[in-house]
Amino acid sequence: MKNYIIIIFIAGILTACGSKKHADLIVQNGKVYTVDDQFSMAEAFAVVDGKIVELGSSAAILAAYDAPEIIDAKGKAVFPGFIDAHAHFLRYGQGLQNANLVGTTSWGQILTQLQAFADENKEGWIIGRGWDQNDWQQKEFPDKSKLDILFPNRPVMLSRVDGHAVIANQAALDLAKIVAGQKLTGGEVVTKNGKLTGLLIDNAVDLVTKVVPPLTSNQNKEALLDAAKNCFAVGLTTVDDCGIDFTDVNFIDSLQKAGDLKMRLYVMLSDAQKNYDFLFKNGKIKTDFLNVRSFKVYGDGALGSRGACLLSPYQDAPGNSGFLLSNAQHFKEAAKKIAEHDFQMCTHAIGDSANRTILKIYADVLKGKNDKRWRIEHAQVVNPNDFKLFGDFNIVPSVQPTHATSDMYWAKDRLGNERVKSAYAYQQLLKQNGWLPLGTDFPVEDINPIYTFYASVIRKDLQQIPAGGFQMENALSRKEALQGMTIWAAKANFEEQEKGSLEKGKFADFVILDQDLMTVQENNLPKTKVIQTYIGGKNVYKK
Repeated sequence: MKNYIIIIFIAGILTACGSKKHADLIVQNGKVYTVDDQFSMAEAFAVVDGKIVELGSSAAILAAYDAPEIIDAKGKAVFPGFIDAHAHFLRYGQGLQNANLVGTTSWGQILTQLQAFADENKEGWIIGRGWDQNDWQQKEFPDKSKLDILFPNRPVMLSRVDGHAVIANQAALDLAKIVAGQKLTGGEVVTKNGKLTGLLIDNAVDLVTKVVPPLTSNQNKEALLDAAKNCFAVGLTTVDDCGIDFTDVNFIDSLQKAGDLKMRLYVMLSDAQKNYDFLFKNGKIKTDFLNVRSFKVYGDGALGSRGACLLSPYQDAPGNSGFLLSNAQHFKEAAKKIAEHDFQMCTHAIGDSANRTILKIYADVLKGKNDKRWRIEHAQVVNPNDFKLFGDFNIVPSVQPTHATSDMYWAKDRLGNERVKSAYAYQQLLKQNGWLPLGTDFPVEDINPIYTFYASVIRKDLQQIPAGGFQMENALSRKEALQGMTIWAAKANFEEQEKGSLEKGKFADFVILDQDLMTVQENNLPKTKVIQTYIGGKNVYKK
């Protein structure tokens, strides 16, 4: 009888084990922020075929599922994979192969770095990006004179941090056939005493970039894979690439389908006829890793280079109000054809005049409440009378919080005491529709979404300046900031049913952090590191 009981007991155990469901991955013993509608918490979840099948306590999940891979999160915070709602993924990757001028403190330092870069890269163009004259003791734009002496024969093009201005030497200007006195819409070829300075603003930048030799397929592949690697290391699992060509999309698609490029991308095609023709003919492109259904249009330039279009002149440049990069008719025609073909329009607008112009054009097309999710990228300076247009027509402001903490040192100089109060106004923008997607605009800003979170909530730079935070009336709560870089960013991409939160049926895109963003002390927030990043239940980064 005793042996019989033992046999029955063992059989029961085997039966119980056999009744467990199969999972590919289990995450247990975590502090899981699901970011669902209730902002609920869990300890564990199971993943099958790249998607979450169940969440709950560790005991319940382990009792119900077996898996070949079980992650013990050891009580660490687990968040949905971060989504960057506005970046330049391909451009960032390509820039990794060029001279990095971010953080330089003088023109002289740049010249020294370029000499070293040229010694290592002895042929072809010298390309660099990331300089910002606002970070220098002498905050004046440089000219090309010393570049011409150092590099009389090699063309040089150095992009400002925001990409809205470049310094080019004479060799580059000659190749582009740029001459003094040259005029164009939405840009400026800057001269002094009738001579070229080498400074090109906004649309004038294109005069040089179009003669730069294109990268090879292997170079572009390396650029994309390098960009993905760096994104995974900071917890990004989806990136919105704002403004590339359809040929780039086809190349990205081929790398993703081959399994080489594991980053999920939401792509906005650039405002060019060839891209309209391509997408209107082929329709929206949607795979698990690629989503193409929108167009990126440029309304104006940047505040730092005084190319943002303002309703009244710059405080520190009387007589200059900036400019639109195209005439209003162009934006109206673009909006009409994008609406007719049921695509999303995403327009860069920095200045209060540019924002008003684009908001009113959107309003004329959208007519009223809608779910088109047309976006204004940056929405940086908005006239107080115009905020309501975002809500009245469900226009989505897509903002980058580190812009506020990068620009705060000189924004008041540009805008004046009153106008700056309605700049970087994230709380005011959030209230319009009740949700607000967040991004970085990398490589204009740092790629790290933890800095986005910190700038949103604390409104300080990484040196914890200013002491009380910058215009704290527009700071976001920690919950709002997390939603902005997960579920609200997904919603801006029409992807909230498949990502942006950790829920049953959604992709198992998640990150495990060494600190809990929701509870860690303010000063330690920027020090938060990613332990692991998973996309579709597959590990893509481990510290």
